[in-house]
Amino acid sequence: MDLLEAIKEKAKIEDKCIVLPESTEERTLKAADIILGEGIANLILLGDPSKIEQLSKELKLHYTDKATIIDPITHEKKDHYADMLYDLRKHKGLSRDEALKLVEDPLYLATLLIKDKVADGEVAGADNATGNVLRPAFQVIKTLPGISVVSGAFIMILKDQTFGEEGILVFADCAVHPDPTASELAEIAVSTAKSTKAIVGIEPRVAMLSFSTKGSAKHSMCEKVAEATKIAIEKQPNLLIDGELQADAAIVESIGKSKAPGSSIAGKANVLIFPDLGSGNIAYKLVQRLAGAEAVGPVLQGMAAPINDLSRGCSVDDIVNLVAITVNQAAQV
Repeated sequence: MDLLEAIKEKAKIEDKCIVLPESTEERTLKAADIILGEGIANLILLGDPSKIEQLSKELKLHYTDKATIIDPITHEKKDHYADMLYDLRKHKGLSRDEALKLVEDPLYLATLLIKDKVADGEVAGADNATGNVLRPAFQVIKTLPGISVVSGAFIMILKDQTFGEEGILVFADCAVHPDPTASELAEIAVSTAKSTKAIVGIEPRVAMLSFSTKGSAKHSMCEKVAEATKIAIEKQPNLLIDGELQADAAIVESIGKSKAPGSSIAGKANVLIFPDLGSGNIAYKLVQRLAGAEAVGPVLQGMAAPINDLSRGCSVDDIVNLVAITVNQAAQV
């Protein structure tokens, strides 16, 4: 069984509910049909019920009637969620009337359903920009205790199984935070290790990457990575982590032994933490294109509940896979 099939099989056991705010979008509704048919998750579909029903008929879908369908405009708990949003945001100047209008936005309603423990997570972005998906998430769900930064990880599935965990590597941050401080980089490492265990089901071995290995170069950028490693160890003393390491020292055992003798991570890393968004984003795209690796993600991490953002160019399978990942994240919250 390959990794994505294993993730879906694990999701089926968890009995979690995921809300899809873009349920009148064709790919999303097709994905919902597969998810419900295979029992990957329970679903809440947000949108005009008549439109969802009509589109389901046109697409010849079979299982969408198993979902809970909520119309953001007319549902009976609209005032309840407006009150909830008003209480959360009134200190920022939000009025009750503004809150009542915002809860008609499926992206806001989705986060409030999670806050109200009606849903366990959200997947969106097929029809919305990342900023629109994340804005209500930051305002309503916020970050985990002790975590101040949200980051994005990619699960990289390589054809060459000599790297990482039988060809599986997790890269972060590749999607969200441009220039983390040492403390923020440590948080990204801790969050990514947690995601790796929850989603991939492997014991994370974390390499904090730089252009220096153990002081081979002297620069503030290298010092930041070394400091982040120390902070991460203080946060999670049992975490298998080392740095700073160059990429080859992190993933090639012979080079790791040469450049970082005595390191338990060098040459064996399955989680790579990049010093900034530029290097992380460039790296995952190069590995994806030049090595023909499958890049699954981004998986957002650090939120108090799992909310994941799709690319607007996503496929139906991408949505199904990300819902399964979100279920597995929810099981660990």
